[in-house]
Amino acid sequence: MNVYDFDKTIFYPDSSYAFFRFCLKRYPTAILRTAPQIVGYSLLYTFGMIRTKPLKEKLFSFLRFLPEPDDAVNAFWQENFAGIGSWYLAQKKDDDLIISASPEFLVGAAAEKLGVQLIGTRMDIHSGKISGENCHDEEKVRRFYEVYPDGEIDAFYSDSLADTPLASIAKHAFLVKKGIMSAWPN
Repeated sequence: MNVYDFDKTIFYPDSSYAFFRFCLKRYPTAILRTAPQIVGYSLLYTFGMIRTKPLKEKLFSFLRFLPEPDDAVNAFWQENFAGIGSWYLAQKKDDDLIISASPEFLVGAAAEKLGVQLIGTRMDIHSGKISGENCHDEEKVRRFYEVYPDGEIDAFYSDSLADTPLASIAKHAFLVKKGIMSAWPN
């Protein structure tokens, strides 16, 4: 099985921030209702005072003010699916797995359209609350083995060295920068 990070690997740019910007244009009132808290949490995160999970929950707290969050996700992918890299589409296999720190509700629509499996951050689409941990770093490895206890990764692709824990369990790992692959650094 081949495993892929999603954001800035097979989809460019980052889907969470692209979705936030999309919703800012389409549903400005929802975003503006949470903007002061988002700014405050962003500053706390910048100074290392909070972790990624509370920041991400605050960022997505606007979801509770959307009339139909599922419709927003579908509209987002209708406009943004072209951001899937052609290099990925050329080598895609039916048993590919995407492992992403982005919310499953968001990346799930793209994974379904691609016909591949997904493991991502478990986030409630109506509240922005995360169930469990943010699917990042070592959590990606834990979640992989949770779903595939005897799983083996033939090749792993990511844009970020933060994914070294997942790269280390793959037979082959590649760093991807704007569709250009190189061997994972040792």
